[in-house]
Amino acid sequence: MINGWFDFILLVFASFRLTRLIVYDKITRFIRQPFHKEVEEVDSNGDVITFIEIKGKGLRHWIGELLSCYWCTGIWCTAILIVVYLLWPVGGEVLIVLLAVAGAAGICEAILQRLID
Repeated sequence: MINGWFDFILLVFASFRLTRLIVYDKITRFIRQPFHKEVEEVDSNGDVITFIEIKGKGLRHWIGELLSCYWCTGIWCTAILIVVYLLWPVGGEVLIVLLAVAGAAGICEAILQRLID
């Protein structure tokens, strides 16, 4: 599957992007919504701080914890990408390259934003 450093780096960027998509991005909020409640509070400076509360007990709570942990979700996302690639090499390769390019572009954007600010 991984045939060298280039493939490994592609998998790293793809895993990064898929994990970020699931844990943080607004477009996948519907996945997290059954397990998380977003709570907003205003701090002493007047800034709005948003945090999550995990809903439910048992399996629901466990999934909520998983979806709130970047490290935990990252392991599962990487495993999913590897399994998809092994079961469907052509489609898995396209998915990995797509996510890797998006992940690298996101990192470039974050670096540029820091330089501009």
